[in-house]
Amino acid sequence: MPTLSEVLLTALKDHGAREIFGIPGDFALPFFRYIESTGILPLHCLSHEPGVGFAADAAARIHKGLGVACVTYGAGAFNMVNPVAGAYSEKSPLVVISGAPGKGEKGRGLLLHHQAKTIESQQRVFEEITCAQAILDDVRTAPREIARVLRACLDESRPVYIEIPRDMVAEPCEPVQPLPPRRGDPGAARAAAAEILDRLKEAKKPALLIGVEVRRYDIEEEVAQLARRLNIPVATTFMGRGLLAEADAPLVGVYMGMAGKPDVSEIIEESDGLLMLGVILSDTNFGVSGRRIDLRHAMLAADGEVSLGYHKYPALPLADVVAELLAQAEPPPAAEALRRPQRQVCPTGLDADDAAVGPMDIARAVNDLFAASGPMPIASDMGDCLFTAMDIVNTALVAPGYYATMGFGVPAGIGLAAATGRRPLILVGDGAFQMTGWELGNCLANGWAPVVIVFNNASWEMLRTFQPEGSYNNLAEWRFADIAQALGGCGHRAAARRELKAALDAAMADEARFHLIEVMLERGAISDTLSRFVATIKGSNQPPREN
Repeated sequence: MPTLSEVLLTALKDHGAREIFGIPGDFALPFFRYIESTGILPLHCLSHEPGVGFAADAAARIHKGLGVACVTYGAGAFNMVNPVAGAYSEKSPLVVISGAPGKGEKGRGLLLHHQAKTIESQQRVFEEITCAQAILDDVRTAPREIARVLRACLDESRPVYIEIPRDMVAEPCEPVQPLPPRRGDPGAARAAAAEILDRLKEAKKPALLIGVEVRRYDIEEEVAQLARRLNIPVATTFMGRGLLAEADAPLVGVYMGMAGKPDVSEIIEESDGLLMLGVILSDTNFGVSGRRIDLRHAMLAADGEVSLGYHKYPALPLADVVAELLAQAEPPPAAEALRRPQRQVCPTGLDADDAAVGPMDIARAVNDLFAASGPMPIASDMGDCLFTAMDIVNTALVAPGYYATMGFGVPAGIGLAAATGRRPLILVGDGAFQMTGWELGNCLANGWAPVVIVFNNASWEMLRTFQPEGSYNNLAEWRFADIAQALGGCGHRAAARRELKAALDAAMADEARFHLIEVMLERGAISDTLSRFVATIKGSNQPPREN
């Protein structure tokens, strides 16, 4: 009979996990031994638990399966709280596995190292930021508990928490019998789809807005097919940037309200038949709207239900709704030309001269690079690097667009490299790089060779845009390019546009190691998109004036 560890690892693989990111610790060491000895899933050890969480989150987002992060009890798991909270808010199917004190250790009457308030404190903390939890302290119930938790992770596309006491890892255990995916009432799905299609037919300006759940539930191609059949324009939310990058769909760009392209904003905000699929109703998606979208009259399929104004269809998975829409939607008449709105035109043609580099120059340089060598998946941190990415050609992108945590970019890029085998582009600011950039030191041993662009303006520039008077936004100038070689990579410093192009050319010519391109930006130099975004958010947060 297999051990509990083997049963858990096999179940993870059967539910779509492809790798494990982790950091060993004493309470997790017995389980790590089984991870390595069985080879059921490859193990990638990083340097700090936040990086582990971000890497596993990004892996889940890019391959649309489970991301797995394995850490030790207390000191390890509590370091994971912020990445797991971000994964929860942005609906990423992340599995947190924590080693724990053995059952015998808990009854000694002694406080255990790494313990906070009580032995159960860690589980209680993670109950707030996961959708299901299990403690595998009984092999008789462990298979059912594993099946329940992993099914919830996939159905809800949110993190789950599994705790395994260190004296249980070698216990014999029955295999896990996976539970079937959650399904909604077929009759309700048919009725919801029919009502949606009736409203779209009546609309003079129908439009489709899609969000992150479309990727989480692996239905991008179905949504692209639906858009073609409905013959209506499609935009992604800010969080959904990168969706439909490889699909044939009438995609017009990213909806960012007053911070985005006016033609895209007009399509979404003036639509009298707006269908939103998998969209998170967050301030970053809708707080920038120029003309406030009346969500009471929009059609929304997300979070496992369909809302049509005040009419709701509960317990309807998004995939079921899209499948039924496809089944009922009639293709446009052959004589009617498909609406093909003009796609977003991205800036190209970098002038490789001695002029100082600005954010838009980085977008141009990357677009020129992608045109010559093909697109790369992008991992972006929060800050102007993410807003600059809005002017880069549409490609697979992972970023903390709603939760807006810093430190995501570098470990997320590592997660992309491990999960896809492709070379990613990482966009990160200098402040965020100081937090987690050191994870690049793990690239050489694992054969990862990302191209990293550090936006270095020696400040937390996005924070300065909200409150410019504070000197606390200033950062010391760290020479990031100089440390790349010590971490096993190659560093470049680019203050002029010709230096940026030369650095990118050198990076693409060398796939054996990571290349860090430190782009020197003037303080106050931000992208037009970030400038508009901040102005819009600040304006919407102002208290109403008294008459």
